[in-house]
This record gives sequence, structure tokens and C-alpha cells, in this order.
Amino acid sequence: MATATLDHACEDCPIRHRAVCARCDADELDVLEQIKYYRTFEAGQPIVFAGDEMNFVASVVKGVASISQTMEDGRTQMVGLLLPSDFLGRPGRATTPYDVIALSEITLCCFRRKPFETLMTSTPHVAERLLAMTLDELDAAREWMLILGRKTAREKIASLLTILARREAELGMAKVKGPVVIDLPLTREAMADYLGLTLETVSRQMSALKSEGVIVLEDKRKVRVPDIRTLMSETGDDMDGGLVA
Repeated sequence: MATATLDHACEDCPIRHRAVCARCDADELDVLEQIKYYRTFEAGQPIVFAGDEMNFVASVVKGVASISQTMEDGRTQMVGLLLPSDFLGRPGRATTPYDVIALSEITLCCFRRKPFETLMTSTPHVAERLLAMTLDELDAAREWMLILGRKTAREKIASLLTILARREAELGMAKVKGPVVIDLPLTREAMADYLGLTLETVSRQMSALKSEGVIVLEDKRKVRVPDIRTLMSETGDDMDGGLVA
């Protein structure tokens, strides 16, 4: 069952500079404070099912959730991840077409949907930031099409680790350089589902990257990368992503 958590001041929020409220001034933050509340979900707990009415939209404060779609015969496919600072829900639409499941303990900063929709019309900074986030999500979807459609299993694993490293750097407002430690939010099973691989293939490729010194597995959920450029060279990409110093 979802639990409510204590409120936190927006100025102290760890995702403040990347969330939907990133461009808001003090007066606009005061308005958001009046319609926000926090909810925490445990790992494996559903946040919303496809077709459910959503009376809220939300920013991910911490944790990770999967976005999945189910076919008529029961087959499911993970089609996305929600990472810290990502936005859940769509203003103007009362239901969701996806299942959203917590992959780790996750905390959401929620806004009641109707007041948030009203706020968008009166607060250009919110609407502008949401548009920018939507375009970033479109770029990410295009990147993921390449990963799923053309990359080898090894390149897929390296690409996912690089994406997670990039996000952690963005949240910390730093460039990715040298050694990097990644808090891996996914189980091997979830990685396999997301990457379109088998569990055995994920385990085999992670072990290969470890044996070659590309990564160091400090525990099941923590990966140390001695040199981020070496990891990026395994992705098959011909670009550096813009964050490597």
C-alpha cells in the first residue's frame, strides 16, 4: 500500500533543478506547495494500472519505476523507466495507457491533476519546462529505439549503464568523468525485460564486462566504472553524449 510521507520544502528538493518546477520563481513555488503531496511505494508495488483514472500527476523524487504495456493475450513489454526528476502523468488526460510499477522504493511528489492543469495556463514557467521535458523524453525514446533495434547484447548493457551514469551526473549538476559509481536501480530480471534479453544473457554480459575490467560489481545494486570513457566505447555509439569532460 502506498504511504504518505512528510512534506519537504521545494528549495531543499534533490530534483529541484531538473523537475517540472525547475524554472519556477518563489511565488510560483508557493502555489505548487499548496497542491502537492508526497507518496511512497515499495518495490514491486503498482503505482497505477493501464486504464485507471489518474487524479494526480507527479515528479519522481527518488527511486525507479517501470512503464509497461500489456497486449490482449497477456504479453507485457516494459517500454520505459521513470528515474528521479521524471514526470508521471499527462495533463489533460484522465487515464493512463500504461502500467507503472515501482522497481525500487520510490517517492513521488504528487500534484492534484485539475489544479495542476489550471496552474499550467497561469504559470508559463511550468508549461515551458514540461514541454522541454517532453522533448527530452522524445529524444530518449529515439535513442532507445536504436538500442533495442540495432545493438548487440553487450552494447545494450553498456548503453543502459551509461544512461544511468548520465542521469546521476545531471542530478548532481556535474560532468561524467574518470571513475563513476552507479547505484543500479534494476534487478537483473528487470534489466533483461527492459533490454529485450534473457536473464542468462544479462548475467553473462555483466560478468564479461567485469572480467575485462570495464566495470566492478561492488554488490548487486552498485556498479563502479573505473573509466567512463571505456564503458562508453562499449556502447557502439559514435557520440559522447555531451557530458564526458
